[in-house]
Amino acid sequence: MRHLKSVRNLGHLRSHWVANAPLGFHVQWDAEIIQDRPHELIAWRSLPGSDVDSAGSVHFQTLRGGRDTEVRVVLKYDPPAGRLGAALALLFGEDPDEAMQEDLRHFKQLLEAGQYPSI
Repeated sequence: MRHLKSVRNLGHLRSHWVANAPLGFHVQWDAEIIQDRPHELIAWRSLPGSDVDSAGSVHFQTLRGGRDTEVRVVLKYDPPAGRLGAALALLFGEDPDEAMQEDLRHFKQLLEAGQYPSI
């Protein structure tokens, strides 16, 4: 995930995240895992006091007799400064939906080839 600067495990299903933002700024938040079903689902939410209000889940579905896995991400994200923050991010070329799609494409390439393809 190219926008992430760091993720630190805080223990007890909690973590601290730092991400790059436009104009060289950073946003940070603490998150907690609220649901974890191995090989099926992991869900989280940010904690009060975070720069970013977010919640989401990653769903894994086994396909084709166990040979393939579909990965689906559901993400709710309220950027700092609300709509103004979202507009500024778009102005500077930062679209969270586009970034997530790119991250998933890279994840798929890494899993299938063991590395990112060189161009």
